Amino acid sequence: MEKDNKKKAIPEINEELMMNLMVDGVKKEGLQLPPEEPEAPMKPLQEKPLLKERNRTKKVNEQDYESIFFKRPGTNARDGKTVYIRPDFHEKLSRIVQVIGEDKITIYAYLDNLLEYHFQEFGEQITTSFNDKYKPIL
Repeated sequence: MEKDNKKKAIPEINEELMMNLMVDGVKKEGLQLPPEEPEAPMKPLQEKPLLKERNRTKKVNEQDYESIFFKRPGTNARDGKTVYIRPDFHEKLSRIVQVIGEDKITIYAYLDNLLEYHFQEFGEQITTSFNDKYKPIL
């Protein structure tokens, strides 16, 4: 019997699809599987000037990292939404919050501060990219 089990191929599971099913459920139209795309070799990233990156790091260094990212947010996790992250990221976030945050702040609060900073820092680029790619039908 063990030989039969070893011969069976384990099907690949589309984790993203499963997560979406858990969140949204199966729609009235039924389940539509995304077309399988063969893995394309990664393109080398185009080199961009590092001037902005240096300025960004300088801003973070000028303000204390802990005062930016380890402040208590105005909301709590109960008011938020569920988001799935990789287990290894969750472990890293837990350790950061425990050690640097001295268990005085939650993972929710730390992520809230990270995202707030991200949207402040990259808000213009996000808006520009969104507007370039979003073309209204009418």
